[in-house]
Amino acid sequence: MTIVFIIVSIIALTSALLELKRDLMMLQQNSYRNERYMRWLRSSQDSTSYPRIIALGILLISLTNFCPIKIAFFLVFAFSTFNAIKLIKAKYKKPLVFTNRARRIYGVAITMSIIIIACLTWLYGDFENTDTIVFASTISSLGIYVASHIVMYISNILLAPVEKHINKKYYNDAARILASMPDLKIIGITGSYGKTSTKHYLHRILSEKYDVLMTPGSFNTTLGVIRTIREYLKPYNEVFIVEMGAKQQGDIKEICDLVNPQMGIVTAVGEQHLESFKSIENVQSTKFELIDALPSDGLGVVNDDFPFVANRKVDNVECVRYAVNETGNASYTAKDIIYDETGTRFTIVGNGKELTLHTRLVGECNISNLIAAVIIALRLDVPDEKIRYAVEKIEQVEHRLNLKRTPGGITIIDDAFNSNPTGSKMAMDVLSRFNKGKRIVITPGMIELGDKQYELNEALGVKIAECADVAIIVGEYNKDALLNGIKQGNMNKENVHAVASFNDAQRVLASIAKAGDTVLYENDLPDTFK
Repeated sequence: MTIVFIIVSIIALTSALLELKRDLMMLQQNSYRNERYMRWLRSSQDSTSYPRIIALGILLISLTNFCPIKIAFFLVFAFSTFNAIKLIKAKYKKPLVFTNRARRIYGVAITMSIIIIACLTWLYGDFENTDTIVFASTISSLGIYVASHIVMYISNILLAPVEKHINKKYYNDAARILASMPDLKIIGITGSYGKTSTKHYLHRILSEKYDVLMTPGSFNTTLGVIRTIREYLKPYNEVFIVEMGAKQQGDIKEICDLVNPQMGIVTAVGEQHLESFKSIENVQSTKFELIDALPSDGLGVVNDDFPFVANRKVDNVECVRYAVNETGNASYTAKDIIYDETGTRFTIVGNGKELTLHTRLVGECNISNLIAAVIIALRLDVPDEKIRYAVEKIEQVEHRLNLKRTPGGITIIDDAFNSNPTGSKMAMDVLSRFNKGKRIVITPGMIELGDKQYELNEALGVKIAECADVAIIVGEYNKDALLNGIKQGNMNKENVHAVASFNDAQRVLASIAKAGDTVLYENDLPDTFK
């Protein structure tokens, strides 16, 4: 039986290492910050999930005198095999990126795990009986699985001094590169939502006149910006667009202290990431760290459609306000907005001129983001005809109100990347304007809304009943709130479907969708909430 037991031990160790890899993914998604990682643990309850409870139960049973060693090995084999297969097959919205830092942390976690397993095996194994040695190592591997969060947490602490030294070196190198380019125009973009789309739109428009670099993908942290500068910024670049994300106060100031932007856009201040910020006032102060960092001869561009942007006084720099709806105090607005299957036609009004544009994009949020980009482009003397051409050619940002047509004649509105109260309302308003067939929405609701999680998802349910003909609610996370809101909106019960997964949602959709229908995919829960 020794060979069989050794195989079980290897499977148990593999399961533990795969779990550590998943934990590393979660740590990475929380910016390698232990306080955020622990906050995620508390909110997700991952440390007390059913698999961990089952593993803990097997661990305790295996250590009792009345459990035969063969039964213990079988239980460990069954659980570890199932868990390893599940983790190998798992697909994640934001998978682990094995950066150098991730490799270092994973290496420390593996080393620590092996040391723990070796020590426990040496302490509790009977070296005159090979089976007991293998048993001790197998049970120790299962213990690593149960305590994987602790192993990852400690690994991150052990590496903190090393990472601080490395990051300081990279920071200084990035600062040196920027100092060597005094004529570089640096534009910061932040907001609760809309910053990534605005970054892409601004990059496309400014590229008609300038050599432009933008931070790629989701490189919107200090380390992401540093990496962009060191790996992508070239001496011939004329404009550098920096997306600035934040999960706590001071994050944006930290980026600004490095890049020293001359212009800044605040796209929104809303009820996003309230679990970490605690209040919308904290969100406001954090987003406006960008405007506060601008030089006296700089330019701030802010979106007055959001109350906590409109009520924020700006007196340290020239401030241009824009809006689509709350236009009372805005210098730039949009009028004559017309949606059709080709996109949107609208006119930007401001500074004594009107600029009529056509875009493939749909939704007021995209019009708003385009206004901000056009304001900066006009300030940087991009000609009107070049702005028109660029806006016409702008490609839709994937999963952000992305409009598609299927060969079967169904219109797809893909807003799956993220969801927030304002964005989801705009997406529903766009859906409501399509009336050639059934209007179908598929959504798991919104996340990271703190104490307002239920309230805001219930409001979304009411909006769904108002704008859609069919609702497909995915998962358990927000199901009760969404269904209650839909019920308040008096949607026909026969047109409301609650399903467990997106695969189930697709099966329901396939059974009801016909040519001429419009389907809105609103949000897709990230890995941290699956």
